[in-house]
Amino acid sequence: MSELNKDVVDLVWGRPSSGVSVSIFRRWAQGFVFSESELTALEQFEGGPCAVIAPVQAFLLKNVLFNRESSNWRQMSEEEQKMALCSTLSEILESVCSSTSTGFCLVTWAKGQSPHTSTQTITQAQSQTQDMPEPASSQPPQEQQPTALAAEELGFEQFHSVLHKRTVMSVADLREEVLSLYHTWRGCCGVLLFLYSVILTKGIENIRNEIQDTMEPLIDPVHGHGSQSLVNLLITGHAVSNVWDGDRECSGMKLQGIHKQACVGFLTLMESLRYCKVGAFLKSPKFPIWILGSETHLSVFFTKEMSLVGPESPSEQARRVFQSFDPEDNGFIPESLLEDVMKALDLVSEPEYVTLVKSKLDPENLGIILLGPFLLEFFPDQDSGIPDSFPVYHYNGLKQSNHKERVEYVEGTALVLGFEDPMVRTDDTPVKRCLQTKWPYIELLWTTDRSPSLN
Repeated sequence: MSELNKDVVDLVWGRPSSGVSVSIFRRWAQGFVFSESELTALEQFEGGPCAVIAPVQAFLLKNVLFNRESSNWRQMSEEEQKMALCSTLSEILESVCSSTSTGFCLVTWAKGQSPHTSTQTITQAQSQTQDMPEPASSQPPQEQQPTALAAEELGFEQFHSVLHKRTVMSVADLREEVLSLYHTWRGCCGVLLFLYSVILTKGIENIRNEIQDTMEPLIDPVHGHGSQSLVNLLITGHAVSNVWDGDRECSGMKLQGIHKQACVGFLTLMESLRYCKVGAFLKSPKFPIWILGSETHLSVFFTKEMSLVGPESPSEQARRVFQSFDPEDNGFIPESLLEDVMKALDLVSEPEYVTLVKSKLDPENLGIILLGPFLLEFFPDQDSGIPDSFPVYHYNGLKQSNHKERVEYVEGTALVLGFEDPMVRTDDTPVKRCLQTKWPYIELLWTTDRSPSLN
């Protein structure tokens, strides 16, 4: 790993003048640990690593809810936890791999250098990478237990001096190796080892080509929060910095967005504050699981109700295409673009007909076409197929953000209305405001006394 260390460190941590602080590195030095109170939920010990843990939790829930035969999705044996976590980590590594010809990279401890061995003997000379027949920590010492801050004596520099990179060429070998490293993922620095595996599998240069600002590190070295590029990399396999659909151009500069429907979604409170607008590819994923972003934290909202993520309806497609011609989210386009929008939607676009539509949608000759009237003209109200109410759950991996400081799912019931009804107005919480960016008239009734926390 020594020849790659500098590039990896620069990409992940940047080049802070005073180095990465001890406290921030310590916050990221945890493994993937299941909650004792909620057997399918991962626990986060301190702020920061939610940028990796929340996406992994979202994909893990997808596999537990929709790929598992057991009806009781909240119960898992230790062996089932092992299989669920490792299949999830493998799936994310497969999604980021740009080319199977380059293989998959797994970053683990160099032989005999895991923090559960004596750290007093670790030297730079011992850290030279070497081929080893069996990955370190595949058979854990008896005393090895996953803890929040295991091996505190392992500092930032020392951590990077004892890493070993191994490459596997097939998906079958990847899954086998990831499974054999289960205790490594659970132990000290498991989250960082997985993150580095993702980065090297994707390729450092590929990530730099996708990040909008290559000077922005994936982890903020001052506050320890993960960037949007890091979250997007784990959700979609691409480290783009934006959340809109497709690419946009601004002052001659190409700004990359999301290019296909994601497996799990992303919604953010920042949209309710009008700082950004999430596109349909993240808002309408393949499975009804959404990562929710606040100013400082990531949590997960999910349900088993697949009707929420049915195929894109014609009106949803029309909205997405219209908005792609309205990059500033004004709610309208210049009338000169109407023909292009109609062509993109395979609508009749003969010049005479376009002129007729213009006169109907812009009777006052203002020179603009509003989104609402456009949708009403071509895609009048359609039945969404969503039930009146359905069970929902919220996950927050931080103990201190949970009731009685136990990481557990908060259960509730959601009502998605087609209009605002003051008779069924429930609360006004950050979770609800975040969800309203997708369902403007959603109402939530939680089974607990207090609403779940986004932070």
